[in-house]
Amino acid sequence: MTEQQQKTPYDLPDVGGLSIGILGGTGDQGKGLARRFALAGHTVTIGSRRAERAQAAADELAAERAGLQISGAENPVAAGRSDVVVVAVPWDGHKATLESLRAELAGKIVVDCVNPLGFEKGKGAFALPVEEGSAAQQAAAVLADSRVVAAFHHVSAKLLLDPGVDEMELDVLVLGNDREATDLVQALAGRIPGMRGVYGGRLHNAHQVEAFTANLISMNRRYKAHAGLRITDV
Repeated sequence: MTEQQQKTPYDLPDVGGLSIGILGGTGDQGKGLARRFALAGHTVTIGSRRAERAQAAADELAAERAGLQISGAENPVAAGRSDVVVVAVPWDGHKATLESLRAELAGKIVVDCVNPLGFEKGKGAFALPVEEGSAAQQAAAVLADSRVVAAFHHVSAKLLLDPGVDEMELDVLVLGNDREATDLVQALAGRIPGMRGVYGGRLHNAHQVEAFTANLISMNRRYKAHAGLRITDV
């Protein structure tokens, strides 16, 4: 047993049989997560406002390896048929998308990985103010009947989609007010080779996690890299 395993205070749940929906799954981040979860053996549904666009993204990913269980559908169908739903939509459509899917997302674990960022020419990315405090808190306010978790903010879309990258080699900070839900999302992160989910606090701590993505973008531009995070001594 490794030192890291010895420090784990509890066993994470078995999540191998869970189906996953990706809202905004035609964008690079959503499509990359869809790819990695499908490769890990999950049934994945890519969601989009247009079913044909979602299916085209799913077909592109399914062509990589025979047997991948991945399909495309309109967002309401993707949300309704999935056990866990990942929100990877653009920030400017975040609230409206979730408001339209309250019924389909009720009772489900909803994983929000949206980073509210602005971009200024010559100055790079910066965090945008959010009335509720963060994108994840906005999701929780809109989806009162869902179990909202914040995670997967600092994962490089380019690496997620790169068939030459077998292991992601980073930690995913997982935040939420429902410990059973955060445990499940930590376990889902661990389904992707090289990746580990680390509990990062309650949902009111999500702002600085989302905002730190701007710093990572600056690092990646300066060093021509795809930087992520590793948490030490845990």
